[in-house]
Amino acid sequence: MVKKLVLLIIGLIVIIPFGGCGKDEGAPIGMAVEFMDHAACAYISQDLGWYEEEGLELSSYESYATGMALASAMARGDIQVAYICLVPAINAYANAGVQIKIVAGTHKYGYGLVVDPQKIQSIEDLEESGIRIGCVREGGAVDVILNKVMDEYNLDEDKILSKVQRMNPAAQLLAIQSGQLDAAFLPEQWATMAEDLGFKMIVTAQDVWPEMQGSVLVVKQELIDENPEVVRSLINVSRKATAWLKQNPQQAAEVVARQLNAIGEDVFPTEVATKTSQLEITQSALLTSMARMEYTLDIDVEMVQSVIDYIAELGYIQSSFDAAEILDLSFLEDEMD
Repeated sequence: MVKKLVLLIIGLIVIIPFGGCGKDEGAPIGMAVEFMDHAACAYISQDLGWYEEEGLELSSYESYATGMALASAMARGDIQVAYICLVPAINAYANAGVQIKIVAGTHKYGYGLVVDPQKIQSIEDLEESGIRIGCVREGGAVDVILNKVMDEYNLDEDKILSKVQRMNPAAQLLAIQSGQLDAAFLPEQWATMAEDLGFKMIVTAQDVWPEMQGSVLVVKQELIDENPEVVRSLINVSRKATAWLKQNPQQAAEVVARQLNAIGEDVFPTEVATKTSQLEITQSALLTSMARMEYTLDIDVEMVQSVIDYIAELGYIQSSFDAAEILDLSFLEDEMD
C-alpha cells in the first residue's frame, strides 16, 4: 500500500514568535511533559524539588495526554523545554518548523501491543475480520510501532489499517474496559495497565526495534543560544533523577504514581477526565511498566537517523534529513569530560 503524506495537525499551526529566557540564569522556563512514566525523571525531579535545588525556576509545568499534543504545544512561545517521545519531536521540527534541539535521551523502548487473549493468540490474528484495534493517531510514536509490526510480521496493511480506531491511550484503556477493543497499540504505562484489565502483552518495542530510542529531552534553540547554563542544569537534574529511579525502583514508582494521579484530571477534557478518574495509576503497575524501559540519558545518533528515515518512508515528514540538524549532544559530552 502506498502511504501518502499525512498532514499532521502540528504542521498547520501558526508558529508564534517566542520571547525565550533572558540571559539571566535565573529566568523562569516553561516545561511540558508527557502524561506517562516515559517522563519519570521529570516527575521525580518536580516531586522532590530538584529543579529548585539546581536553581531552575519553572514558569509553567504542563502535562499532555500524548506526545503529539505536546509537540503541538511546543509551537507556543512560553514552552522552552519538553520531555517528549522522539517521533513527535521529529514531527514538530520537520513539519511545524519548531526550532528545537534534542540534548539528551530519557529512555529506550516503552511501547507495546496488548490483546484480548480470548480472541487473539498470534500476531497474524490481527488480520482476522471483526478484530477491533486501537492506536493513537497517525504520526505518533505508537503508530510508528504499529507500522513496524506490520513490516516485521508481513501483515496485510489494508486489512489492519481499515480496522484501526484512532484514540488517545486513556480512551483506549476505557474502550478495553468496556469491551470495545480486541487489541491496542499503547505506550507505557498504559500498556501495563491494560494487562491489569485482562489483556496480554504480545509484542514490545524491543521485539520489533532493538535499541529503539523512546523519549528525549528537547529544548528550544534560543535557550541554548541565550542561556546554555540552564540546559546544563536540566541535564544535571535529569541525570540525578535517572540514577535515583534506577537505585530506588519502588520509591520511584510511588512518586510517579502520586504525580500522575494528582494531575490526571487536568490533562483530559472534563467529560473524559470524569471517566479516566476510574483508571487509577497504581504503584504496582508503574513498577512493572518502568522495568520494561531502559532509562538512560545516552542517545545514539545512528538510531535517531534510522527513526527519521523510517517516518519519512511512512510519509509522516516530507523527506528525511541529517540527524545532526536536530541533535546537540555537546552538553552530554561536557558531563562526560
